[in-house]
Amino acid sequence: MSVLGAYCAPVVICVIVLCGMFRVQGMFSVFCGGAKEGLRTVASIAPSLIGLITAVEMFKVSGALDVLTSAILPVANILHLPQEVMPLVLLRPITGGGSIAMLDRLLDQYGANSMTGRVACVMCGSSETTFYTTALYFGSVGVKKIRHTLIAALAADLVCTILSGITVGLLF
Repeated sequence: MSVLGAYCAPVVICVIVLCGMFRVQGMFSVFCGGAKEGLRTVASIAPSLIGLITAVEMFKVSGALDVLTSAILPVANILHLPQEVMPLVLLRPITGGGSIAMLDRLLDQYGANSMTGRVACVMCGSSETTFYTTALYFGSVGVKKIRHTLIAALAADLVCTILSGITVGLLF
């Protein structure tokens, strides 16, 4: 696997150069234009991301995460989900970094081969940071009305949560 990783970047660079040689436009001007557009997009989104990170940290520190976790514990018991993954269920749609940090903490505390660790890993691998991706993708193209996207994405996150518990329960 490390051999594949060592050759991946040079191969991608060679493919880009070869594609640029067969195009009519100048490769450098296209590259610079794409870089400028990417910087403009990141600059317009960065303030909202900083605000989101601050809000998530305030959410955790204030104790609101613990209150919401205890409120959804009866549902977790019905679905046979470990109660330890409930904070991850709440954080995963909001923050990728926070949910990965929580996953790391769960794996350190319970181990990767425990029911809690397995459910948490499957949950993180099958769900998405819904609010971040919605803000990023719709914001980068200037869409202001997201219609049913958020509801559908949150429903998909709920299904991922439920099926992660069922799948791990059936396989292990």
